[in-house]
Amino acid sequence: MHATVVHVNIHDQAEAKRALDQEFIPMLRGSPGFVGAYFVAVDDTHGVSIQVFETEEQAKAAAPPETGPGMGGVKLDTVQFGDVIGAA
Repeated sequence: MHATVVHVNIHDQAEAKRALDQEFIPMLRGSPGFVGAYFVAVDDTHGVSIQVFETEEQAKAAAPPETGPGMGGVKLDTVQFGDVIGAA
């Protein structure tokens, strides 16, 4: 399994939650190889998500672009990929 780790800067908490629930999560669930994901508001202005896929190619194909405008109340900070080496 492979993970996409995304860090965001949150500029509108309500819009971020709406976009996550109504747009991003439904799209992600339909992505090939999708296993699961968690989204965490670390504080009022920072968030992180870990999205898990069956293969590295599937993880990269479903990842948000690293450049471009903010989306749904957030602005992307970093997008990283890694091999899942454990789960509980």
